[in-house]
Amino acid sequence: MKTYNDVYLKARKELRSAGVAAHDLEARLIVSNATGKTREELVSASNVFLTNVEILKKVDNMVDRRKTGEPVAYIVGEWEFYSIPLIVNTSVLIPRTDTEVLAGAAINILRQNDDPKRVLDLCTGCGCIGLAIAANVPNCRVVLADKSENALAVCRANMLKTNLSKMTMAVAVDALALPPAMMGTFDMIVCNPPYIPTSQIDSLDNSVRDYEPAIALDGGDDGLKFFRAITASWASVLRSGGHLAYECGIGQAEILSGILKENGFGSIETYTDSLDIERVVIGQWETEQSAERAEHSEERKVQSV
Repeated sequence: MKTYNDVYLKARKELRSAGVAAHDLEARLIVSNATGKTREELVSASNVFLTNVEILKKVDNMVDRRKTGEPVAYIVGEWEFYSIPLIVNTSVLIPRTDTEVLAGAAINILRQNDDPKRVLDLCTGCGCIGLAIAANVPNCRVVLADKSENALAVCRANMLKTNLSKMTMAVAVDALALPPAMMGTFDMIVCNPPYIPTSQIDSLDNSVRDYEPAIALDGGDDGLKFFRAITASWASVLRSGGHLAYECGIGQAEILSGILKENGFGSIETYTDSLDIERVVIGQWETEQSAERAEHSEERKVQSV
């Protein structure tokens, strides 16, 4: 017979032998999920015998899946972002700590005054950025937008899970197209778009390449396709003084700042992640050049109807 602690130690040993860097944390997550106990409850029950054979088999199966490279977040079906537990599956990217830099910067800007805010989370995926904003910015309404209906299903489930349905809505939108009619205007657009160059997809770690959705990774030939299209077209739904806030890849911040400037954005700021990598770029829509750009965007929209 095995105690809960025995089961955890066995899982940890197997994950460590398989080269899983965070073997300690991931073993706890797997055993916690399989047994239905919180991590705190596992500690309290560490010397209690676990006699349910089906649970033991479930732990073994989950460990085997992780050893083949499947991310633990997909195995347990949940991941935490900005202290918010969220549902995840292979229809959406797993929220990264890097992306919390974007959420945090956006929240700080939006909380500079108490005025009502309207925010668009474009390429929302599981909804992590927009939901973090809705949970932390009073008097804020967030539109969560994605092209993938499967991703939107996860997003809507997370709206319910976080009790944020009254502050959010999910809509199907193609970020590479012009903004739909009647979209309204926003104080901020946040976006973590696909930004991996197509040629680099095959060289990604297998836990990313083989499991996470390619549609959420592939940013075109140079990785900048979405940045160019969104900056040129979606500024038309920003209010004067509104912000466009992006997450970007390593080495892309300087080029992205240039794209924002070329499209009439000013007051451009970059933010670094925990490794001091420029990870977030934010520009403000406030100049006369911006107004002219918005007019041209409206003209293109009319011509496309």
